[in-house]
Amino acid sequence: MDIIQMARDLGKEIQKDERYLKIQLAMQAADHDPRLQGLIGQYNQRRAAMEAELQKQDRDQQKLQACNREMSGLYKAIMETPSMMAYNEAKDPMEELLRRVNAIIEQSANGADPDTADYVEHTCSGECGACGGCH
Repeated sequence: MDIIQMARDLGKEIQKDERYLKIQLAMQAADHDPRLQGLIGQYNQRRAAMEAELQKQDRDQQKLQACNREMSGLYKAIMETPSMMAYNEAKDPMEELLRRVNAIIEQSANGADPDTADYVEHTCSGECGACGGCH
């Protein structure tokens, strides 16, 4: 079996994983949530209005501030809808799975032992003196 076929097989296995199934259901629910879609539409309209105002030579700062306030309120409302909250909750485990898979593949391609290669979350304290280097 060649590597590309193994990658396709891995893709099939990922699609059987409960994390994948959960995020797919959450995306479908979000896509079919009329309240959420309405808020996203309003947000996009405000963003377009803000971008149009930013393109003008004589920008109206009050209009920009109003757009920014409205966008912030809409963003908060979007993030607080139950379907968006469920999506965000389902997204984290799926992203973790993909980080691990990608780390194992990348580290193995760079010579690491595939049996021990894994994703290691990097934290940066901002103090570079004790750091072994950025990932």
